[in-house]
Amino acid sequence: MVDVHSKAVRSKNMRAIATRDTAIEKRLAGLLTECGFSFRVQDATLAGRPDFVIDEHHCVIFAHGCFWHHHHCYLFKVPATRTEFWLEKIGKNVERDKRDLQRLLSEGWRVLLVWECGLRGREKLSDSALAERLEEWICGGGNYAQIDSQGIRSINENGWQAPPES
Repeated sequence: MVDVHSKAVRSKNMRAIATRDTAIEKRLAGLLTECGFSFRVQDATLAGRPDFVIDEHHCVIFAHGCFWHHHHCYLFKVPATRTEFWLEKIGKNVERDKRDLQRLLSEGWRVLLVWECGLRGREKLSDSALAERLEEWICGGGNYAQIDSQGIRSINENGWQAPPES
């Protein structure tokens, strides 16, 4: 399939995609604030520049876009044009994410990934369900977990995922 945009238009569109203060980050920030958590954003001194750092609970939260970080959900679709380029680029993002995650865990940080599909789209969690899951994990413990449209899952260092909790 041929791209419907010229190379210049496609390049302009891709440059316009925000790397911070995205809609999903704003929604998460609002929920964290409503739950009463104090947080810092985009801490460049930590591996991966976490979107949110909650020092009081020694945890970090990443708001991951399902396309850019290759989440296995209905929001991720392999591009029909320049497929090899995009899969390589996204694959490098995934490898960098793994490296950053391991570094944060080895430094004693607790890590939560919040996937875009849990925050927007037809299968997103409600604000109350999302706030419950955030508060549950931040205050309750666990070193590594993720929230997506299915709920929250604890993940161990070997990648094993517990079943979703609703």
